[in-house]
Amino acid sequence: MNGPASPDRLGRFLTLADTAEVLNVSARQVYALVRSGELPAIKVGAAGHWRIERLVLESYIDAMYEESRRLSLWQQSDAAPLPELSDGKIISR
Repeated sequence: MNGPASPDRLGRFLTLADTAEVLNVSARQVYALVRSGELPAIKVGAAGHWRIERLVLESYIDAMYEESRRLSLWQQSDAAPLPELSDGKIISR
């Protein structure tokens, strides 16, 4: 692949390698996200190559930002150290 994966050169569907480049992770990590169902993808063609729709990836990224924001707010809240509200896990501040 030549240079970063720019939206101009990528089509509607991304390969695992393209997705890995966008997320700055390995293709193996993207494959694990797909296999776990965390990152929705489809298999295309007789060989069953995984493809991630660009809009799905953007939604995934937005969801991860929101999850990070909520976790940060939770950790800053007064309720975070209460075991009964954190599934018994003590969240350090």
